[in-house]
Amino acid sequence: MRVAAFERVRGLNEIHDHLSATELTSGFLFREERIPLVNPQRGIFKPHQMRFLLSIKTVFPKPGGKVWYDDQREVHHQIFRGDETVDYAFMGTNPDAADNRWLKQAYENQIPIIYFLGIAPGRYHALLPTFISGWDGQALKARITFGPTPETFDPPADSLERKYALRTVKQRLHQATFREAVITAYDGRCALSGLPELLLLDAAHIVPDRDELLGQPMVTNGIPLSKIHHAAFDAHLIGIDPDFRMHVSNRLLGQNDGPMLDALKNLNGRTIILPKRTKDQPDRNRLAIRFERFKQVA
Repeated sequence: MRVAAFERVRGLNEIHDHLSATELTSGFLFREERIPLVNPQRGIFKPHQMRFLLSIKTVFPKPGGKVWYDDQREVHHQIFRGDETVDYAFMGTNPDAADNRWLKQAYENQIPIIYFLGIAPGRYHALLPTFISGWDGQALKARITFGPTPETFDPPADSLERKYALRTVKQRLHQATFREAVITAYDGRCALSGLPELLLLDAAHIVPDRDELLGQPMVTNGIPLSKIHHAAFDAHLIGIDPDFRMHVSNRLLGQNDGPMLDALKNLNGRTIILPKRTKDQPDRNRLAIRFERFKQVA
């Protein structure tokens, strides 16, 4: 049953950059029975058909919404600041409550579970396998670690594997939160074409994230682009100047090969679609740096 749950979530991860209530509430099938992946009202979940805990969840609070547990705000900071493990708060103040006993049992038996980590209100990033690596009834917290490979049920064997796994989670969380923030700022549309299909959109960096000074995961350093526009932008076949105008390279302008190419060529001289909030608009200085590179290549 656990294998079926993990396979379902791995499949969802292949299709979606994040999971919403729609994907989570559909659960998974096991022997023609549909079993939930989460409890919508609680963060710790064990289906009655299973002996051990299946999943834990941390929600991302809505702006102005009530924060019920410290880890709703702190877990992202812990992941980015952490070295090997992060904390997970108990449900309530009774360590012997059923939910908290499930955490303890998962710890004692080293059960692989799924961690649905909130990256935006109502949206989650699924991390698997996750393990309960500590349980503290006085502090009312469990400690969690991540598996070194998502394809197996194996816990990290030592400190090096725990550090490696957490670094991998940091990279995935960085990408997921950056993408979510950028695409949300533009109302879920490609800034070049207006395409509204989320499954076909990426959050492109203006200045690559390998640049420690200017490559930060900020909305102003990102532009939502469809897969083909992202590829063209990264290859410097399309450039965007500091006044938000698009420029198509001579390489593309000199070709004639059907409607897809014509659609790219027709972007030349047009202005990108901008986010509603001025403070979310692409940083002009970063665009200038990127556009210089485009001119050198084009």
